[in-house]
Amino acid sequence: MIQQFSADRRALEAAYVISFSGSRLDRMEAFYQQEQQQLAAVDFKTLAEDEKLDYLLLQNQLRGELYELGLQREKATAMRPLLPFAGTIEDLEDEHRHMVRPDSEKTAATLTAMVRTIENAKHTLDPAKSEGKPKSDAVVANRAVVATEQLKKVLHDWYGQYSGYDPGFTWWVEQPYRDADKALEGYEAFLREKLVGIAADDKKTIIGDPVGHEALMRELSADLIPYTPEELTAIAQTEYDWCMKEMLRASHEMGYGDDWHAAVEKVKTMHVPPGDQPELIRKLVVEGIEFVKKNDLVTVPPTAEETWRMIMMTPERQLVNPFFTGGDEISVSYPTNTMTFEQREMSMRGNNIPFARATAFHEMIPGHFLQFYMGARYRPYREPFQTPFWYEGNSLWWEMLFWDRGFDRTPEERVGALVWRMHRSARVIFTMNFHLGKWTPQQCVQFLIDNVGFEPENATAEVRRSFDGSVGPLYQSAYLMGALQFRALHKELVGSGKMTEREFHDAVLHENAMPIALLRAYLEHETLTRDFVPQWKFYGEHPTHP
Repeated sequence: MIQQFSADRRALEAAYVISFSGSRLDRMEAFYQQEQQQLAAVDFKTLAEDEKLDYLLLQNQLRGELYELGLQREKATAMRPLLPFAGTIEDLEDEHRHMVRPDSEKTAATLTAMVRTIENAKHTLDPAKSEGKPKSDAVVANRAVVATEQLKKVLHDWYGQYSGYDPGFTWWVEQPYRDADKALEGYEAFLREKLVGIAADDKKTIIGDPVGHEALMRELSADLIPYTPEELTAIAQTEYDWCMKEMLRASHEMGYGDDWHAAVEKVKTMHVPPGDQPELIRKLVVEGIEFVKKNDLVTVPPTAEETWRMIMMTPERQLVNPFFTGGDEISVSYPTNTMTFEQREMSMRGNNIPFARATAFHEMIPGHFLQFYMGARYRPYREPFQTPFWYEGNSLWWEMLFWDRGFDRTPEERVGALVWRMHRSARVIFTMNFHLGKWTPQQCVQFLIDNVGFEPENATAEVRRSFDGSVGPLYQSAYLMGALQFRALHKELVGSGKMTEREFHDAVLHENAMPIALLRAYLEHETLTRDFVPQWKFYGEHPTHP
């Protein structure tokens, strides 16, 4: 059932390409409701324990998907007045999906009319010409910018399906299409500059899309996190305070006393020259592999150790991700000759040796690379249930465990590790405050600079990544909260002697990604019922640290 669900969903998402169109939202809603009906018809009592877990995973996934659709529908409705031409492109794409040959003369007239609609919208919505009318919300307008960009691409792909292949179509539609493409490009710029308020050459301003308290609660419920946004912020502050005590201890050992910012600045100077970063990262990844093998923490298959790869991150990608990332390969962030002097300095300082040492294993082994490697080999059908609380939380849990096992030996290495621990706490604090409407993106940037010690460019890139729509509202909080779940589960199973370190970490990988509360219920052999909803309080009232 899960494999068929995954295949059907991929097929539908490939067929309905406009993410906010009414036809796509209606079709996906009907699909998820149909899946719910099929699941409800399963006799739960006859299932084996692992099948019961699969049932609960799919049931939770469908609930979450339907909620997300509702949220997408609300956002689409809010921006519709800014996209009076969207229906024209949606209709053309729907006809293409149904393989209806266009009426070329009629289509040319339709596109010509759409250009007039776009020009009228610019006149109507221009703040300089609409005295007395309420101003458009910059957040909603920014949504419309992204939507216009998507519509422009869809129209381009639609045109390419017929142009040159159908002589009549090309004769009638070529010029109206070019006019429409130019009008869409101009409208996108109009929205950005006039309604969002960002100049064409502005590369620094960040416009987010805060979701509010209710949406955060629904998102948390889907990931089975029984805490409020305010409680998560308090937990993150507790973890940050622990990190600060350790940071001050390391700062004193380095001779900087309570001036921990000075200790961080010293660590930032500990970087290699341009050209030497790939070899440094290779050595650090190998060091992490050897550490888990020496301490018998998790199984590292020889083929996994053999096949991890490395690429260099492009300057463009570094604008939204200033540090290296992992997965099937490690993507190394370091300056290129196309960057300004200031950008080169910040990139080298932000990717110094202690910073890199603390995260190379997070990205590769035993972190993301090993997750992906095992996920392709153990219960791969559970791919739809992946959550950043599992993926990112598991990798941060390894940082915590490495710390506990003495991986960070010198005060400089501990400062590098602590910056990331502080960063993960800071992510919870600034994203929750932003989505609750309390902080602006600019306040979030300054918070990272002041409380983590990030370079301004790196802090800006981090906040831009958090709010540009590429990740969900809980993604940045999932690192710390997922790690704390793994820490609590590790204490229950390994601390009690029920499992060894290797057995625990192998079991986590072999069950594949899922909400950690359901993983816990399965590993702890809890009684699973059809309506089972875990309420696992994974963070004690007075938490202690090793």
